[in-house]
Amino acid sequence: MIRCLAIDDEPLALQQLVAYISKVPFLELAAQCQSALEARTYLEGNTADAIFCDINMPDLNGMDFVKSLTAPPLIVFTTAYSEYAVEGFKVNAVDYLLKPFGLQDFQRAANRLRERLEGAPSAKQPVGNESDDTLFLKTDYRIVKVSIPDIRYIEGMSEYLKVWIEGETKPIITLLAMKKMEERLPDYFMRIHRSYIINLNKIQEVNKNRVIMDAATYLPIGDLYKDTFQAYLNTKFLGK
Repeated sequence: MIRCLAIDDEPLALQQLVAYISKVPFLELAAQCQSALEARTYLEGNTADAIFCDINMPDLNGMDFVKSLTAPPLIVFTTAYSEYAVEGFKVNAVDYLLKPFGLQDFQRAANRLRERLEGAPSAKQPVGNESDDTLFLKTDYRIVKVSIPDIRYIEGMSEYLKVWIEGETKPIITLLAMKKMEERLPDYFMRIHRSYIINLNKIQEVNKNRVIMDAATYLPIGDLYKDTFQAYLNTKFLGK
């Protein structure tokens, strides 16, 4: 069992969080707190394997609370403010749930906690004899095998994705969540915008706030993703 600490200053949000924890068989509620200060007091005499923590709270926000812990448990942030996402991952959060989230999103975060704690296979690891360089996508009434290194970029549009493949003039259109695709792809893919994931190996040029994939494809860099993308560029940049 994974012992969880639930923290949220909004009673209804905390109640929902506790209810979701009770619905996941491998999670156990260690305690529920309505402030980060209350949670800090609890952790002084108790332990938890994971924390589901709201960010925007009075007195001490969730981000600063986690940073103040000398040996923090695994963290899943919950918040209504998407601008905290990049900062959340900078403190090595396992996941980030944007309110209002449902049980399916919560289950995904719980599974990621279990993978981290118990060594269960992650979505990016091959299982059995399956090649980690391929995936299968359902499009129309077909299931298409795709070589991951050949993917140039992925474009999100509502509930569908356009997967643009090297050498193909038309994308594969599939009913799939952007987040699920992002979790499946290897490290040389990066999300640069809420609507775009790119293959870093296919970049031709970076011009101001755009990534140029070819002469006809200019993709925007979203404000939420600028810092992470710039950090990647810094590791590759040569010159003054």
